[in-house]
Amino acid sequence: MLTRRKTIALLGGGAILAAGGAGGYSVTRKPQLALAPWEHAGTYTEPRMKALSYAILAPNPHNKQPWLVDLRQPNEVTLTVDLNRLLPHTDPFNRQIVIGLGCFLEVMALAAAADGFRVELDLFPDGEDQRALDQRRVAVARFLPGQGTPEPALFDHVLQRRSLKVPYDLERPVENAVLQSLAAAVVKGSTVGTTNIKTDVDALREMTTQALEVELRTPRTYKESVDLFRIGHREVDANPDGIDFSGVQFETLRLFGLFSRAGALDPGGMSFQAGIDLVNANARSGKAYVWLTTAGNSRTEQIQAGRDWVRLNLAATAMGLGVQPMSQPLQEYPEMKKHYDDVHARLAPDGAIVQMLGRLGYGKMTPPSPRWHIDQKVTNA
Repeated sequence: MLTRRKTIALLGGGAILAAGGAGGYSVTRKPQLALAPWEHAGTYTEPRMKALSYAILAPNPHNKQPWLVDLRQPNEVTLTVDLNRLLPHTDPFNRQIVIGLGCFLEVMALAAAADGFRVELDLFPDGEDQRALDQRRVAVARFLPGQGTPEPALFDHVLQRRSLKVPYDLERPVENAVLQSLAAAVVKGSTVGTTNIKTDVDALREMTTQALEVELRTPRTYKESVDLFRIGHREVDANPDGIDFSGVQFETLRLFGLFSRAGALDPGGMSFQAGIDLVNANARSGKAYVWLTTAGNSRTEQIQAGRDWVRLNLAATAMGLGVQPMSQPLQEYPEMKKHYDDVHARLAPDGAIVQMLGRLGYGKMTPPSPRWHIDQKVTNA
């Protein structure tokens, strides 16, 4: 068995060159089909398809991309949820999935406004269920020509936006003026909170790190993530959703049999501990935090939180600031209850619901996340 030290030596000591031939070519390959939606965004002439080509790039939990769209009615977009793309263990009431749908709707609305259309939303027109999503419509969006109010300060950064899951620069502070600019983007119904105060930052680092450990050490919640691992460019192109492990480092580990889903599930294995080390290092590098709350927890409020979250993410991108959702302490399964209660006591002592929590900082830009082609998400176009 290779130790972690030997693995690092393998990666740093010319293994890629030593692989040679097809192996060397393989480890340097990037996904192609899975990244094409980022290149094709905005290339459609039909207004709804044009807006949707941007909307499919919206952030969403575990990159599940749970949206389904019907265009049979002229000038309307009907959004439903793909019930095969839920997260029953980490998101048992589908709250996070709905927030992701809110992100989708807001990016669509921003794109439509840039093209001169105002989007009028009718949310959950068939009613809503707080316990679980079903086949009822999530939203009907009506495109109203000539009424759009463009927001270039946000929309112009859709293609650069990332959920920046890397260590942040511990020497570079997130200034108060940056936090104020970030908060100004939140206008869809959520209440925003921010902090860069050291005692708060230290407490939130610890809370989010502990919550991550719970998710990773609870077998069913961890397996939900591992089942979504896409290891290497071939897997990513074949299934452009889930958690992307492509790039030279992961291609090399895959080629030498050092990284697999089975290996990652072994709590005594190198992959498992390396994964914990990686996410803990990220969690402990937050330089400031931002969170969104709503008075209640209706589906409409969850949509509002999603709309505000992506606006916040786009505003951060415009300022060169990184944002990573730290959703673990907000998850609603029994093993997480202590951390859920603790984070609510700190961030929402008035009884509000914390819908989103994120760490902020400055870090190296990462590649875009894989996406399904728009044709896989739209019917009756």
